[in-house]
Amino acid sequence: MASLILFGVFTLLMLIGTPIAFCLGIASFATIFYLKLPPLVIFQQMNSGMSVFTLLAIPFFIYAGDLMVRGGIAQRIVAFAGSLVGHLRGGLGQVNVAASTLFGGISGSAVAEAAAVGGLMIPQMKARGYGADYAVNVTSMAALIALLLPPSHNMIIYSISAGGKISIADLFTAGIIPGLLLAASLMVTAYFVARKRGYPTEPFPGFNFIARSFAVAVPGLLLIVIIFGGVRSGIFTATESSCIAVFYALLVTLIVYRSMSWKAFVEATLGAVRTTAMILLIIGTAASFAWLMAYLKIPAQLIDWLGAVSQDPLVILLLINLILLLLGTFMDMGPTIIIATPIFLPVAVHYGIDPVHFGVILILNLGIGLNTPPVGAVQFVACAVGRITVWEAMRSIWPFYGAGLVVLGLVTYVPELSLWLPQVFRNGIDFSFTLTLFSWGQ
Repeated sequence: MASLILFGVFTLLMLIGTPIAFCLGIASFATIFYLKLPPLVIFQQMNSGMSVFTLLAIPFFIYAGDLMVRGGIAQRIVAFAGSLVGHLRGGLGQVNVAASTLFGGISGSAVAEAAAVGGLMIPQMKARGYGADYAVNVTSMAALIALLLPPSHNMIIYSISAGGKISIADLFTAGIIPGLLLAASLMVTAYFVARKRGYPTEPFPGFNFIARSFAVAVPGLLLIVIIFGGVRSGIFTATESSCIAVFYALLVTLIVYRSMSWKAFVEATLGAVRTTAMILLIIGTAASFAWLMAYLKIPAQLIDWLGAVSQDPLVILLLINLILLLLGTFMDMGPTIIIATPIFLPVAVHYGIDPVHFGVILILNLGIGLNTPPVGAVQFVACAVGRITVWEAMRSIWPFYGAGLVVLGLVTYVPELSLWLPQVFRNGIDFSFTLTLFSWGQ
């Protein structure tokens, strides 16, 4: 009965449009009162969920990304991406994906990427004769690349939700190959859709122009090396790297590019504060919700239920993916990670699935949910920039959904796509890459 109250109240509040943080908090209080436990437990769990030192990385990475957008770094990265791939079929669509890949390694946020790259690319694409739905769909799906590349905020949330026992450096590294694979699949899809619609290519600018664009973009691109190299080598932690990212973003925008105005600086600061407050409130209430699930032994019940369905890890992962895809249609990504990790990670570990590998599956799966109505934050941002409705975008997004689901399937059933690179960095000598489909439980 307590489980029914927990999920029933949460679902009811979601259906009537209550903000997600209040859905989680009220559902937790309702369950606590039913169980006749002291309400103080909820506040203790909220405080415990928010009082995690590693969480400091999230507001600083958000701040750094906002500074880079307002300080002109995003524009220079887009220009460099355009010089590289603009001459391919559907040139501006290819530029969109390439720019999202480069900027994703700096911002770590799909929503920020959709706003930054979309704000630059969607108006240009519409002016050059590209359909608004095509421009929006390329932007919204390409923004998901940021979720997999360092410094992904959601990788940090997953590590904390798993009890802080999973290396953030390993998670950052594990997402690189899947992220690049997603970028490649979206570029191929954008090519074929553009070819079918007869969209134009851009003239090849020449290698001299590419070199000049690269030179201009280098100060911004160096942040990728600083963040990933520093965390992976152990020179500094993810939290320390986020502070360095803010300092470096200010250095580049104020001194190198000289493009940061006082107004833009204030707006970036206030925006980061607002976003951080919202995220921390959701994390706190989701932590109390997750504690109640553990108290009610919901993960153990799920293991028993899935075990009754099948003992095959292939089938278990398929079922988990289907459940997560369904959750992603009506829940935002941050709270879903905090709620789903304590439920599904024990199941994954029970069936011999590596926690780092499962983290990449979880992030990519829920990322696709960010483009799925009714709660698709990235899709809403891209549609707002493109000035079309979500339903107009949905009518033609299916090829891009297909590309994302193919990559999700590969990441799910080929563990080495996620685990090989972290092993390379840990071992330092073994660069063999063998695609063994499944060796779990052996």
